[in-house]
Amino acid sequence: MQQSHVFAETYQFYLEELSKIDITAKADLLGVRVENGALRIPFYNREYLVSKERITDSDGKAVIPAVQVVLSKYILTCPMELPPLSDRLVTYREFRDAAPLISYFTTNTNKIIETTFAGNISALRERCLAIGGEIKPSETYDLSVQFFAFPRIPVLLNFNDREELFAATASLLYRASAECFIDMECLAMTGTLLAGKLIHP
Repeated sequence: MQQSHVFAETYQFYLEELSKIDITAKADLLGVRVENGALRIPFYNREYLVSKERITDSDGKAVIPAVQVVLSKYILTCPMELPPLSDRLVTYREFRDAAPLISYFTTNTNKIIETTFAGNISALRERCLAIGGEIKPSETYDLSVQFFAFPRIPVLLNFNDREELFAATASLLYRASAECFIDMECLAMTGTLLAGKLIHP
């Protein structure tokens, strides 16, 4: 309850910041569309409408505060020009400002996925496909799936199922340029929200 209250307060602050800028001018940089003065932003397998007054889902319905915060920050962190978008992938801990949140990220993403789907990789595959994941070929992992948290922030989930002597392992990889589009707290939230989508059909 306390966390939701904090998210709600943060969202109201970000909404005030959004009201001070021309959000539609950022559409191309963010890889999103403008619709009736608002931005239509894909976030994983759903689309949301962001205006200076509110953030709703594509049907105009309410959105949980955590998602509102992440959507707001995606716009507010938008760089002035598009940075080089290399294909280099990194773990969350490799981002320069991630250190204070590494434990939170690991506990609420990798470990949740590992404990939920160990011994049941077929269920993980089904859940990934159900929320818009694209299966990628891999000679290293039992399952490799690409998602898009946002158009400029792809996320790669790699999973190896448990074996007799080894526990299941899961890892999330981001483009190194993700830090240009969102802060580390909200980037961590893209991982926890993905884990939530996977474990809650």
